[in-house]
Amino acid sequence: MSTRERKQREFAEREQRFLAAAHEQICQDGLLSLQMAKVARSCDYATGTLYQHFSSKEDLLVAICAEMAATRVDFFQRVADWQASSRERMFAIAVADMLFAHRYPEHFRLAQFVFTEVIWQAASPQRRRHTLEVCKPMGLIVEGIVNDAIAAGDVDTHGRAPMEMSIGQWTMTLGMHNLVHAEGVLDLYDLKDPYRIMLSHVQMLLNGMNWQPHINPFDEQQLTDKINHVCSALFGDMCTEQEQR
Repeated sequence: MSTRERKQREFAEREQRFLAAAHEQICQDGLLSLQMAKVARSCDYATGTLYQHFSSKEDLLVAICAEMAATRVDFFQRVADWQASSRERMFAIAVADMLFAHRYPEHFRLAQFVFTEVIWQAASPQRRRHTLEVCKPMGLIVEGIVNDAIAAGDVDTHGRAPMEMSIGQWTMTLGMHNLVHAEGVLDLYDLKDPYRIMLSHVQMLLNGMNWQPHINPFDEQQLTDKINHVCSALFGDMCTEQEQR
């Protein structure tokens, strides 16, 4: 290994240490308590060394968001690799996002913060581009499912682009993540098990698009069976009994 290669590896390893330390600090103390000096100190480096990797605290926050988004892509990839109908896979995308949110609730709190104008625009263009590239495969996976549905005759797009056909589900899941993390909002309306409600509405949305085969979204046992099927087929290593119910 050349000196240059060794230095590049060391740089990458040090950056991962900084990201892990920052993520831990956020989980323990909250987003607004993140301090660059504290992150550097926890890794036994000077603050100046941390700034060699991240130009600002905003840069660091965007980088953490990208790291967690890569894990979210892994959840979606399981669905992409599943040999099931297009409708089952579209529903499974929503289940995958629900499971990811249960395991990494801090990701959506962070994402809400990171994609505000004040944080996003303050991060370096390089970090923003990298984050968008990391997230891009999720859109491509969903677009692929829509294309499969078109090819199989499961749905008629009426000339609309594949991403247009999936954006309703995307906004629905994103909106539910935001509601779940807005403390007290759902309690105000006594809404229990919000993600199950979301999954029922996903089925309504797909029915409204005439995506075959139609599912009765008000059949609670059928909904449970659908969730259990996705969990056992794709996420048996992580689904809890509570999530399957």
